Amino acid sequence: MRIGAGINAGLRKRIRGGVHPPDNKHLTADKPIIRMEAPELVTIPLRQHIGAPCSPRVDKGDRVLVGTVIGDSEAFVSAPVHSSVSGTVRGIAPHPHPAGGESPAVIIENDGRYERDPSLQPLEWENMEPEDIRRAVREAGMVGLGGAAFPTHVKLAPPKEFPIDTVILNGAECEPFLTADYRLMLEHTEEVVEGLRIIMKAVGAPRAIIAVEDNKPLAVRRLAEVVRDPAIELRTLRTRYPQGAEKVLITNLLGREVPSGGLPMHVGVVVNNVGTARAITSYFRTGLPLVERVVTVTGSVIREPSNLLVPLGTSFAAAVEACGGFMSHPAKVIMGGPMMGLAQYTLEVPVVKGTSGILALSDEEAAYEIPREPVCIRCGRCVEACPMNLVPTYLAAFSHREKWDEARRLNINDCIECGCCTYTCPTRNPIVQLIKFGKAELARLKAAEERRAREREAAGQQGG
Repeated sequence: MRIGAGINAGLRKRIRGGVHPPDNKHLTADKPIIRMEAPELVTIPLRQHIGAPCSPRVDKGDRVLVGTVIGDSEAFVSAPVHSSVSGTVRGIAPHPHPAGGESPAVIIENDGRYERDPSLQPLEWENMEPEDIRRAVREAGMVGLGGAAFPTHVKLAPPKEFPIDTVILNGAECEPFLTADYRLMLEHTEEVVEGLRIIMKAVGAPRAIIAVEDNKPLAVRRLAEVVRDPAIELRTLRTRYPQGAEKVLITNLLGREVPSGGLPMHVGVVVNNVGTARAITSYFRTGLPLVERVVTVTGSVIREPSNLLVPLGTSFAAAVEACGGFMSHPAKVIMGGPMMGLAQYTLEVPVVKGTSGILALSDEEAAYEIPREPVCIRCGRCVEACPMNLVPTYLAAFSHREKWDEARRLNINDCIECGCCTYTCPTRNPIVQLIKFGKAELARLKAAEERRAREREAAGQQGG
């Protein structure tokens, strides 16, 4: 199918596995992005990405401006965090984090003037070397905005033995309820495409693919109007969750299988989210680092479901209030979508770089009683639904019984935690929850073994 000059589309085959839950995107799909004011206090965690958390670069009483670096790390897999407001640092203290537990956070009193740090200047990426682009992306604090929050400069710097031939720009947004990426593709199309070109230059890729599910025809049409580069291809994909998972996308678009334990770069691919691309463009055009993001605030108990441009550090409570508050008490509030999102126990958690959505569910929608003991009836639905070709029921059983060697042998770490197994289970077993527990426990055991090995090595050196 041809949908625009020089642009091919039409890869609409069904993904391996997957499910088709009600998307419920109608609540916000037609709602333009609205910028919300930051509250009087913003709480900005120093842990907002995969990798090493940041250490504070400010002290209590310091004055900060919009874009001032307030936390950074010397580690490669990390990204700085910046102030989203101008004002005064009121403290640095542990605070509830939407990803779980607590994290040190910089608490800033907003003076309402939003003065920008004068050091922030636009950059002409067309005249920059790839290494300089990657360095700038790091200074901008850029991470994947699809939810994973992996530092972008790391993705853009694969080892030389893994050259990148294709960049995939992920506009699938397959999670139910969420429409932040959809609105960005409609309202900031040129910035999205320019961000893709910046990424292509940074990794030296000769071609790129923009992938969008076929339930977003307006976004596909708008992108087709803007894309002029023959090296960029636009493809529509059949709507089916989890079409937007990066390993699923790579297989579906290119027929390449990321090896067990591997990364997209191992098959010559880098995958970035459309929101990340737009944020990169914004940084190069304005010099403003990643201090805000689009968040879909939605659900049946939200009075005015909306797509908000939210300053980082804004509490969930303030974001919900900006949408008119709750119509009734929510049974559950989730960061992200219903399939992969994280349930919250307080609305005082702040919006962070990985917050794609705030979803509030009613009692009826959230009703779920976890069985006392997992009961598998050997129906095989979870195996059919698994997009990674795993055997979820065995992985869950091994995790439940703490049989870690068996779980490792069946590649438990290849699970992308999409939740399709739990969604399809007729006995309502918490399959993905058990697998997540198993993965976390294996990571803990591995870290403990590495620590013991280092201690043995140190003891040997002292003795020798």
